[in-house]
Amino acid sequence: MSEAAAATPARADRGGALKDAGITALIALGLFLPLIGLRTVQNIRNELVLETRWPLLAACVGAVVAVRLLGTLVVAPMLARRPAATLAARAAKSARRARLPRVLGPLAIGFAMTYPLLVIWLVGATGANKWIDNFGIQILIYVMLGLGLNIVVGLAGLLDLGYVAFYAVGAYSYALLAKTFGLSFWMLLPLAGILAAFWGILLGFPVLRLRGDYLAIVTLAFGEMIRLVLINWVPVTNGYAGVSGVPRPTFFGIAFNASDQGFAAIFGLAFSPTHRAFFLYYVILGIGRAWEALREDEIACRSLGINTTVTKLTAFAIGAMFGGIAGAFFAARQGFISPESFTFMESAVILSIVVLGGMGSQIGVAIAAIVMIGGTEILRELDLLRAVFGAAFDPTQYRMLIFGFGMVLIMVWRPRGLIASRQPSVSLHNGVPPAGDLVKEGRG
Repeated sequence: MSEAAAATPARADRGGALKDAGITALIALGLFLPLIGLRTVQNIRNELVLETRWPLLAACVGAVVAVRLLGTLVVAPMLARRPAATLAARAAKSARRARLPRVLGPLAIGFAMTYPLLVIWLVGATGANKWIDNFGIQILIYVMLGLGLNIVVGLAGLLDLGYVAFYAVGAYSYALLAKTFGLSFWMLLPLAGILAAFWGILLGFPVLRLRGDYLAIVTLAFGEMIRLVLINWVPVTNGYAGVSGVPRPTFFGIAFNASDQGFAAIFGLAFSPTHRAFFLYYVILGIGRAWEALREDEIACRSLGINTTVTKLTAFAIGAMFGGIAGAFFAARQGFISPESFTFMESAVILSIVVLGGMGSQIGVAIAAIVMIGGTEILRELDLLRAVFGAAFDPTQYRMLIFGFGMVLIMVWRPRGLIASRQPSVSLHNGVPPAGDLVKEGRG
């Protein structure tokens, strides 16, 4: 009798899992049909023709159903059978998580310092430029952007959806001042940060009393205003055409070119574009590490007697300065900038880096930037996917779909981010637990 009773819930569970998988398949089909199953292309008469990709659509829906069944029939029962953790076990787990950033920090710094050398050792000097530039420099720029937004969102608790505006101010300040006045790379780096911080203070004053959704709307509007100014102020910004021929960074006045006065000729080296990538990589790495000290300043609250107006303006100014310096590095790396590089999607990507990494965690921000930005670049190199889905398959077109899926997983698995713990600046090591009658659960 007991065996029959045990078999009935098992069959009911399997039936419920199949029903749940069927509903999941319908939802996935509705989402993926316009995104993956249908595609518009131009034929030889320049007419739009609707193409269908049923095998790819079926593969995506099947993968979603398989993951859902795996979670319902395998993962969920395993979690249910796992014994509940005691208070001491949860405390020990929290302590291990708190130690994780201290362990990962030195390892991450060591890897970042040796990354260009490892790339040259693995792929040679000829192919190293792509890996140092696209993976190293670009990821470090987004790490700096993430750290800057982390000050505003993660520490100050101010939701900023227009952070890309400070990124644009830094980039255009560097490009226009370098082309118009011939200022050097080292002079323009602090200038770009100062100008972006000035705009951060200008944004901070009107929004001092705003929080939450209202603050998000105002900052979003500010980002769009800056982008529209860049588009329509054609005599200065050149509008949609952008600013080209931005002077590249130099090694204290020595250009990284193949001339007799270039870096390679002066130091007796064979010319290689990797020299400039090396220089820019280590400059970004050094400046980013130096600015992290400011990120760790305590964002105080009114209960401590600190002026919250000054505190909010400081958060906006320091965060904007990070964005401005990152924009200067972006302009120096690209040599060309345009308003299309500073859309709302950039703000969304930077905010996603902060949320995925864990608000208030600098190690988490760095890991999330590596995963999101480095993952996009790795997608370009995955020829295996083209072999499976066809030569015309472009995996980078699905990066936002992958990002969205990753965001959903993180919100379910770790709602506070990959590394959500942050050591307080001031803590009581031998704290006394509260009395049981002061705690709702009845224990200290």
